[in-house]
Amino acid sequence: MKFKRIIAVFMAFLLVMPSFLVSAEKNDSSSEDTEALGKGSFSEKHEVVYAKLNATGDQQEMYVVNNFNIKEPGKIVDYGPYMSVQNLTDLTKIEQNNGRIELTAKEDEFYYQGDLEDQSLPWDINVSYTLNGETLTPEELLGKDGGLKIQIDTAQNKEANPIFFNNYLLQITLKLDSKIYENMKAPNGTVVNAGKDRQVTFTVMPEKQGSFTLTSDVTDFEMESIEFAAIPSSMSIDKPDVGEMKKDMNSLSDATSEINKGVGELKNGITELNNGVASLYNGSEQYKNGINELSNGSADLVEGSASIHASLQQMSESINKGSSDMNLSDFKKMEDGLRQLAGGLKETEKGLTNLEDQYSQSQNALSQSIESIPASNISEKDIQALYKSGADQKVVDQLVETYKAAQKTKKTYESVKEAFNAVGPALEKSAGSLNEMSASLTTMADNLGNNLENMNVDQSMKELQKGLQALSSNYNDFHSGLKNYTNGVNELSTSYSEIHGGIAELTKGTQELENGSAELHNGTSELASSTSDLPEQMQKEIDQMVNEFDKSDFDPVSFVSTKNEKVTSVQFVIKTESIKKVEEKEEEPQEKEKQGFWDRLLALFR
Repeated sequence: MKFKRIIAVFMAFLLVMPSFLVSAEKNDSSSEDTEALGKGSFSEKHEVVYAKLNATGDQQEMYVVNNFNIKEPGKIVDYGPYMSVQNLTDLTKIEQNNGRIELTAKEDEFYYQGDLEDQSLPWDINVSYTLNGETLTPEELLGKDGGLKIQIDTAQNKEANPIFFNNYLLQITLKLDSKIYENMKAPNGTVVNAGKDRQVTFTVMPEKQGSFTLTSDVTDFEMESIEFAAIPSSMSIDKPDVGEMKKDMNSLSDATSEINKGVGELKNGITELNNGVASLYNGSEQYKNGINELSNGSADLVEGSASIHASLQQMSESINKGSSDMNLSDFKKMEDGLRQLAGGLKETEKGLTNLEDQYSQSQNALSQSIESIPASNISEKDIQALYKSGADQKVVDQLVETYKAAQKTKKTYESVKEAFNAVGPALEKSAGSLNEMSASLTTMADNLGNNLENMNVDQSMKELQKGLQALSSNYNDFHSGLKNYTNGVNELSTSYSEIHGGIAELTKGTQELENGSAELHNGTSELASSTSDLPEQMQKEIDQMVNEFDKSDFDPVSFVSTKNEKVTSVQFVIKTESIKKVEEKEEEPQEKEKQGFWDRLLALFR
């Protein structure tokens, strides 16, 4: 029986042996074919850079998967500062010597992996975690509940080739379990549903730093890896058609120019108004000073007139008593008194004449100043249009207030103009009356002197008595009128002080208005200047923006070595380590040691 088993095993061995011989022959043939291959070539090379970070963004591991599209099978040379390399296509050995990688490719595509140690990513990545306002490490955060804030910041790594930072779009993705995370908010990010989970995505444009925040309420905190994918921003951006917009900008530019022109004219008008008001103030000041001087001199004038009136009455009473009580010396004194009265009236006449001249000059100055205020009629519609023009609201308010005050002053003057005009002729008439009285007194004194020489005393006394009575009667009327006139002058002086105060306020307001209109014109001039070439500025900004983000002319370069050629694409796949609890594994029963073919074969004979 045992003999039969030996025979069976031997027969089986004979059946199996040819397959081993064939396999060995095939391997020998493959080795010979590999050695027979010469220099190969490839049409494209692709690099995918894989990097692993810890949960806060510090780099831990990095390797590159290189892919070649083989054009001619054979030996291919690549470059990279790898610590080690691994063939991912077949079992042929890859030679590595001082950054020079030599491999043999037989298929249409060939893959190999190279492990890097000191290569830096183009981005500095930092991830921080805050729970209920307190910064925690990932280990401290694990399993906690509360208000979570995740801060992700990216910036250029100055130690890496800047070409990737300047031309690559960086996409950041977080996959969050909806059972753990609730009330998620991600400003500047996108939150979408991904099955039972939620996916949050942030995007960093080329040449830009990124700063993103995710907030959420968490229960029993855990988190999957944060993924960072970087690809070239090679999309082409077509320049928009801005023809219609440029037409609108031209209209806006023309409108601002017109506004500036209108504000310039407004400023000139306000300047003219302010100059007129300043002239008005100067004329008003002269008039006020003149009327005050007239008012101050009124008391002396009335007092002097009263003295003259008393003297005339005294002389008239003395004459009425009769010439018997008078001697020649008394007549001589009377003649001298008459001449003194005549001289006093003459001086008073000169004072009134001088006063009339001063009043006339002041009144003319005031009239010219009032007339210099423009009589332009600005309607309420024009005022509302000015408010809607975009001009400074405060300046427009001052303009409208000053315009109304100026027009009110002009109308007020028109209503009292006749009273002002009547003062000059009244002064002139009073001066004329005084002149007549002075002449009469002089005539009386002359007659008295002549009669004294002729010694016709009785006849002289009668004529003198008659003249003095007439003169005293007329002078009484004059003195009453003079008192009424001076009272009116005093009232006019008091009232005009208030008018002058209003004109002073008006002058101050128009000066502020002129300053405000000058500032407004400076602002509209600057606006008109800045918008004069607005369409060209807009086109320039659009071109600059398109050029900034259009990377369609970017030519890829190798991440690992500048010696590598025909690099068609380089991509980055970066992940942080997950933050998860360690699962306890159940002990598995020990498996029996597996038996090889010869062990099982020999077991048949036991």
